[in-house]
Amino acid sequence: MLDEKNPLASFENLRVEFDTKDGKVVAVEDVSFQIEPKQTVCLVGESGSGKSVSSLSMMRLVEFGGGKLSGGKLFFTNSEGRKIDLSNSSQKQMRSIRGNEIGMIFQEPMTALNPVFTIDRQLTEGLIVHKNISKRKARAEALELLRLVRIPEPELRMQQYPHELSGGMRQRVVIAMALACKPRLLIADEPTTALDVTIQAEILALINRLKSETEAAILFITHDMAVVAQMADRVVVMRPGRKVEEGTVHEIFNNPQHEYTKALLAAVPKLGEMASKKYPEPMRLVVEEKSKAIKPIVGTNEPLLKVNKLVTRYPVKGGFLRRTVAQVHAVEDVSFTIMKGKTLSLVGESGCGKSTVGRSLIRLVEPTSGDVNLDGQNILTLNPKDMREARSNIQMVFQDPFASLNPQRPLFDQVAEPLRNYGTVKHVVLQEKIRDLFDRVRLPPSFMRRYPHQLSGGQRQRIAIARALALNPSLIIADEPVSALDVSVQAQVLNLMMELQADLGLSFLFISHDMAVVERVSHDVGVMYLGRLVEIGPRSSIFRNPQHAYTQDLLRAVPIADPDKRKSERDLNFKPLPSPIHDLTHDPAPSEYKEVAKDHYVLITDCGY
Repeated sequence: MLDEKNPLASFENLRVEFDTKDGKVVAVEDVSFQIEPKQTVCLVGESGSGKSVSSLSMMRLVEFGGGKLSGGKLFFTNSEGRKIDLSNSSQKQMRSIRGNEIGMIFQEPMTALNPVFTIDRQLTEGLIVHKNISKRKARAEALELLRLVRIPEPELRMQQYPHELSGGMRQRVVIAMALACKPRLLIADEPTTALDVTIQAEILALINRLKSETEAAILFITHDMAVVAQMADRVVVMRPGRKVEEGTVHEIFNNPQHEYTKALLAAVPKLGEMASKKYPEPMRLVVEEKSKAIKPIVGTNEPLLKVNKLVTRYPVKGGFLRRTVAQVHAVEDVSFTIMKGKTLSLVGESGCGKSTVGRSLIRLVEPTSGDVNLDGQNILTLNPKDMREARSNIQMVFQDPFASLNPQRPLFDQVAEPLRNYGTVKHVVLQEKIRDLFDRVRLPPSFMRRYPHQLSGGQRQRIAIARALALNPSLIIADEPVSALDVSVQAQVLNLMMELQADLGLSFLFISHDMAVVERVSHDVGVMYLGRLVEIGPRSSIFRNPQHAYTQDLLRAVPIADPDKRKSERDLNFKPLPSPIHDLTHDPAPSEYKEVAKDHYVLITDCGY
């Protein structure tokens, strides 16, 4: 039995280097901290700070990615109480430690799972190798593991492939795989970054429960300070390759010492901090001038976009002749209005239809029925030529800026492309116009010659915003524009969007699953569930007085950046999202609403929740 006064794992003056074309790059330098038994240590910092490299070093996986442990020691106390220097262990020794003693949950479950093998094979294979047990016994243990991580119908899930599971289900499978051999140390590398708030809350509660049941220590890597507040016993703050601060979770949140830690905490949108404010306003960031005035964004009460009874369905084809056998009811009888200079946010779980609404408005997806009126013009009745003209007034910013930018073209050409396509600016003034757009999104003119891979995630998102602004649109559809960004970069991009809204009178349809961000940027909020708007109204009314059961559960699940307000599994009450696929004869009831306060409407039609 290990003495709890002794650390389970320790990093001592760790240094990791990578060989690149430009010479050696030091990813981690002189990093030291310890992990005690049954303790959760959170590694926090922005992308590129060395968090993941440090964790991969403990597993000795960093070497497979071109890294090299060039200094320091990595100590781990095994189940026999023997202290092992992992930095000097052979790969053969490491194979016996990985999985058995140290388990790892990776950020993206689809890359951690083999797409051509069933869940059964992927779980049982590891158990057979590590435990030297029969296939029959391994399968029984695999089923028990799936039950442990609360996967419904585990016998059915065992026969499925990764692509047949939801993001939350896949992450649970990865957790089950990491726990298979009951490791003493569990490394979780951004396990909830890409998940909805509901699934994130469930995964965090699950990890906490498993920690108490298995008595494992956890090294949790994240850039989300709200998640840190929910999970951590101790916090290690990293900034490009170095540790800048370490302390208990209460010390870090209540009395941060380093300026970088203060900046990280200041950049976190906190649920409830807009409760006393009538209108959205930019955040006060540490990196910005203290003298800069923060002005609320009032907007107008003049309608810009009216959506009435929007329905979007996808055909499901089957049989030998590939006939339509069913339909996906992605958007069902949705109506709302966006005012000039204001932001309407759509929130809900993945699969609820919020992104499909955004794509339907500009006919990237053809709606089945309904009306979409932009400044009095019904977009759904336009021919392709007129629709092309209408799109100049309604632009889109996508979730992944890297995927929406051409990697082979310089940024100048990509921002200039809409202007060239529409011929709105003569060649002689094009350079000046693009320079002005780069200035608007706070990027230097020298960036015009760069390529997307030479920019950070936040800078790429600024380019996407600059391109959307090129044609002077009145409405921008922002589909999860900050979900993949670090907390500080996220805050800067949100501030930029709000400042542009105030300066240019822009309207936004803001699609997100981050409720704290939504509270910060919104004038009005619509909550979606299974294709329907279940609740819509002014931001203050939705957040202070949620009426629909789903909205209440959604807000209950949001992690709060305060270690004194931790959520437990008892606080969660989520039902699995039913299938939106129905046969061709299915005729859903129209959406009927009850007005519970001024402009605050709640769905009274049964939506399946």
